[in-house]
Amino acid sequence: MPAQPPAAVEAVVAVDDMLCLALHTAARSMTARYRPALAALGLTYPQYLVMVLLWQEGEASVGRIGSRLGLESSTLSPLLKRLEAAGLVTRVRSRTDERSVTVALTDRGSSMRAEAAHLPAEVCEQAGLDEGTQADLVVRLRALVEQLERSGSATRPA
Repeated sequence: MPAQPPAAVEAVVAVDDMLCLALHTAARSMTARYRPALAALGLTYPQYLVMVLLWQEGEASVGRIGSRLGLESSTLSPLLKRLEAAGLVTRVRSRTDERSVTVALTDRGSSMRAEAAHLPAEVCEQAGLDEGTQADLVVRLRALVEQLERSGSATRPA
């Protein structure tokens, strides 16, 4: 295979200037900020996201949870089993469609909402993000996700 011409090599973006690295690092840092408070509640970050969704919606199908949170069923199923074993949620298979499972909060799971309510504001405050900056970032990141999904997930060949 012939060597790449120098112009192609020069076109590579420096790792520190890559958007993908900045997003990855930001996501890891945000998750790390939540970790100590969530550990005190006995939750992992993905479990916390499921709980927040259920606190907002009351109950949801496994498919809806996966879709809303961007979690694959191979990740979601064991996560939900652990939440159920901890007494925070129940999982009930639909009588009309065995493939559908509804997840709902237990009383204990519902009561955790008050313990966790302060976390998003606290984490953003620690990061120096006021409400306006936070809202702007959410809007911009959602727009980026939508654009990436519209453009396809695979890199197109040259």
